[in-house]
Amino acid sequence: MKTMFTRRNFIQRSMIAGAGLVILRDRCLATAATANDKLNIAAIGVAGQGRSNIDNVAGLNQNLVAFSDVDHHYAADTFKKYPQAKVYKDFRVMLDEQGKQIDAVLVCTPDHTHAVAAIAAMRLGKHVYCEKPLTRTVQEARAMRLVAREAKVVTQMGNQGSSSKELRRAVELVWGGAIGEVREAHVWFDGGNAPMKRPTEQPPIPDTLAWDLWLGPAPERPFNPCYIEGKWRGWRDFGSGIIGDFGCHTANTMFRALKLEQLWNAPGDAKSVIIKVECQPSERDLEGYPTGSRTVIDLPARGEMPPVKLTLYAKEKPAESLMLGYARGGWGDLLVGAKGSLYSSDPWNTNYALLPEKQFDDYKSNIPESLPRSQGHHREWIDACKGLGKTFSSFEIGGPLTELMQLANLSALVEGPVAYDVVSGKIVGSGPASRLAHREYRPGWRI
Repeated sequence: MKTMFTRRNFIQRSMIAGAGLVILRDRCLATAATANDKLNIAAIGVAGQGRSNIDNVAGLNQNLVAFSDVDHHYAADTFKKYPQAKVYKDFRVMLDEQGKQIDAVLVCTPDHTHAVAAIAAMRLGKHVYCEKPLTRTVQEARAMRLVAREAKVVTQMGNQGSSSKELRRAVELVWGGAIGEVREAHVWFDGGNAPMKRPTEQPPIPDTLAWDLWLGPAPERPFNPCYIEGKWRGWRDFGSGIIGDFGCHTANTMFRALKLEQLWNAPGDAKSVIIKVECQPSERDLEGYPTGSRTVIDLPARGEMPPVKLTLYAKEKPAESLMLGYARGGWGDLLVGAKGSLYSSDPWNTNYALLPEKQFDDYKSNIPESLPRSQGHHREWIDACKGLGKTFSSFEIGGPLTELMQLANLSALVEGPVAYDVVSGKIVGSGPASRLAHREYRPGWRI
């Protein structure tokens, strides 16, 4: 019997529980594919970064069967380049009509529709590649991880630096003790954002743009071009600011090297695991993100790894003295160890240096390679969909990393520290902060 995926049963078949736990009422196992098969791939959001992802999987000789984009003018070049793909405006209609033909889905929309699109695909048993940050809210990130786990699908977050040999080697060196025990880490972004003010002008909606679908689950507001084509990143209703946008890139080595995902996989008898977050923003703005900020995150021990204090900086920078004589770049991921430091100056973490330089001039590491080397971020996902290996940036990693970055964004709106229990998925003791962990969707949209 055909499984219908209409706008109505999109609502009826989905729910998110109060603690962020997701129940799959009609769980579908992931579509099987053999090593020599071509995957049938659909894409949601096909301009901009979506076009780049499409080109990457097309270059791996896969079938592109369906595209969904709410603006057919903005997406016209992609449609023209891949005329074999059937075109839609509403991804829910695409999944309904093409569900039996699709093996995997690329999700490349603005942040605010990542979760509704990716979870809809995963619930149908489709493998998913989703752009970073995985989601716009803390609870959406938690839901993405839990749905992916329950549906048994292959997932990959689009933080492409994960596939670089330099990032993987940096992680191995920290795991192998090259810089000793790490209790302090700093991640900084070369820029902040700005307070935002809604425009009063209400120009006509372009004929090619389905504005209601572009808004998706976000609150209703009149169309204005200041929201679309990349400008959405600075608006809280749609984007994640500099920390959300680049946190999943620039904090990647730190998160993996310190095995922070273990906090989300605490032993079964753990009643709570608390992360404490406190932000000092240049200003608090409900519409946009701060011009600059400094966010201190206290992270508990993970197995044999000690507690660590992580500081995130937007536009601000850590003290020069932490660099041990090395030039401090505009971007940074710095792990401060008992025997030295490891620093990446690249926003995507595709380089690293061991500090102080003189100490490590003649460093000959006997730390073995323990992580697989990648043939490419998209290739890794395609191969894993066919049962060949695993992805390195699955939602098991990408979900917690996104939760952490969105906790930092959330904390910029509240006075004082925020305590988050990763076991329950709840913010402890702060009603205002709890209300920011997720938001009500407009009718017709659910995860």
